[in-house]
Amino acid sequence: MPANKNAMTRYKILDELLSDRYHDYTLDDLTEEVNNRLSELDKDSNGVVRRTIEKDLRYLEYEGPFLVEIERYSVQSYDSQKQRSFTKQCLRYAHPSYSIFKKDLSDDEKYLLKSALSLLGQFDGLPNLGTLEGLRKSLGVKDNERQIISFSKNPLEDKSILGELFTAISHKQVVEIHYHKFVAPDEKLIHNLHPYLLKEYNGRWFLVAASEKDEKLLTFALDRIDKVTPLPSHKYVDYDDDISEMYEEIIGVTYYDDAPLCNIYFWTSDGAKDYVLTKPLHSSQVRVKNIAKNEELRKRYPTLENGQIFKIVCKFNYELIRELSSYGKDLMVLEPSNIQDMVYERVNSMFEDYSKLRTKNS
Repeated sequence: MPANKNAMTRYKILDELLSDRYHDYTLDDLTEEVNNRLSELDKDSNGVVRRTIEKDLRYLEYEGPFLVEIERYSVQSYDSQKQRSFTKQCLRYAHPSYSIFKKDLSDDEKYLLKSALSLLGQFDGLPNLGTLEGLRKSLGVKDNERQIISFSKNPLEDKSILGELFTAISHKQVVEIHYHKFVAPDEKLIHNLHPYLLKEYNGRWFLVAASEKDEKLLTFALDRIDKVTPLPSHKYVDYDDDISEMYEEIIGVTYYDDAPLCNIYFWTSDGAKDYVLTKPLHSSQVRVKNIAKNEELRKRYPTLENGQIFKIVCKFNYELIRELSSYGKDLMVLEPSNIQDMVYERVNSMFEDYSKLRTKNS
């Protein structure tokens, strides 16, 4: 892709970068970002040099049909590797809402966006985003419109946390969070993070992010995050793969890198099998139709009558054991033995605790 043939592509990329109020771009940063995006469009692209970007900016400001107003400003930045602060000169449009490629939405686009915003508006936290609220009002989305889809949700004490993290992820911003543990609510923990994913599980919201210190993946419950502060001067490091694919291997949000995928077979009673069938424990769940495997397991456990045998393929974590234990006597783990042992220990511990209660009350 020769440099003289992709000028309009570069202008489009620069327009997006100069409109961005969530990052501070120097001339070198703009050059790097333009080259990254050009290589995404064309793997054979040789990229452009800083001098080309300087000429593009001069054309946008003074020579072309756009005559944009670009401001130069200074910010304090931080190098996490060298652990030092420094001043850098940055560029952006003088007017936050300006864009040389701005166009009106079509009627179909407005209809689809209005429908999506009506749905998003039912999540606590997201309506606090100023941009989202402005779109909702401009498209005529009413706060009291009849709800068509209802979600179970656990309201956050600070509803703005979800919106702030949503913004940070979408704009690829490093954030500083203040966090506390239930066991030590007065002990305030501070983490600098590269946020990647907001995940809902069992009525609670979680943030999946990498530590700025060592890029280790961490999970934080939003109801224990007390404060979120964007750090636009810090360099954001993206996650190389599709992070949501990790959670296809587990139940819940607790992920252990060294935990292997395992085939888990379990039996459910006649009373529970339809519930388990229509609400799978995991996306991999299937009924075991292999006659030989069914006969093998039923021969090994002759006390199990009727019912249905299922199989899931996932990694061990706390939520897996809790889910398998939640059906009580209506669900019995058959394989593997280590998962069966952990469920047994959990159920047996509960039995012992109830026995102590009954002894004290008798």
